[in-house]
Amino acid sequence: MLSQLVVLGLASAVAAHGTVSGIIADGVYYQGYNPSYQYITPAPVVVGWSIPQDLGNGFVPTTSYGDADIICHLGATNAQTAATVKAGGKVQFNWTPWPVSHKGPMITHLANCNGPCETVDKTTLKFFKIDAVGIIDPTAEADDYWASDVMIANNNTWTSVIPLDLSPGNYVARHETIALHSAQSVGGAQDYPFCVNLKVTGSGTANPAGTLGEALYQQTDPGFVYDIYASPLPTYTTPGPALYSGASSVKQTYQGVPTASSTGTYKKRWEA
Repeated sequence: MLSQLVVLGLASAVAAHGTVSGIIADGVYYQGYNPSYQYITPAPVVVGWSIPQDLGNGFVPTTSYGDADIICHLGATNAQTAATVKAGGKVQFNWTPWPVSHKGPMITHLANCNGPCETVDKTTLKFFKIDAVGIIDPTAEADDYWASDVMIANNNTWTSVIPLDLSPGNYVARHETIALHSAQSVGGAQDYPFCVNLKVTGSGTANPAGTLGEALYQQTDPGFVYDIYASPLPTYTTPGPALYSGASSVKQTYQGVPTASSTGTYKKRWEA
């Protein structure tokens, strides 16, 4: 146990940016993936897709927008369990502490696995966008107020709503932020996508069309080439396909301590 805690501590010490460390789905907390889990035998079974190559909490470069790394992060492999959430319910994505300088949008996609997400080929997943927020207040006094600023202000959390009309089944939720502090030219944006498995319940019948992960973006898209230091700020358009027509937004407020956890004992994100 001691060696496991040491590894967890080292991983936290070298953290440069951030990851989705867990989620709260319909009031229940589910642990996400930590790259240090690769050193633990047996590795914890969590809802977050495994990203052992992301030891430095780094980003996916824009040059990888055409390959599998952009889907769920560097070398991501399937999570082996899922969080249950009803259609119309909320999923709160818990981020590790995020740098204020890394301003950008918050975006969430879903993809139907059409079977078990534990074994689905990620390159076959077709994603549809259910949540996308970019710049919120270009006239904010001290700095522009972006979706990432709201996430930070809400205790490093972002909440997305599962569309009410969505058909029940197994889905991969792809949640990301895109840091734009170096995005004045092509290749400067930093993408941080993370995936979790969801089991959606309900009586909906909608099966939204989607886009393959490797086709979601091009590095020349306007949402990836943007000067956050310009004055006045130009209009910002979140990248990728249009928002799903059945999507609904939610006022971003911290949801508080969950009522339960998938393991029976809730631990805060910063606890080992």
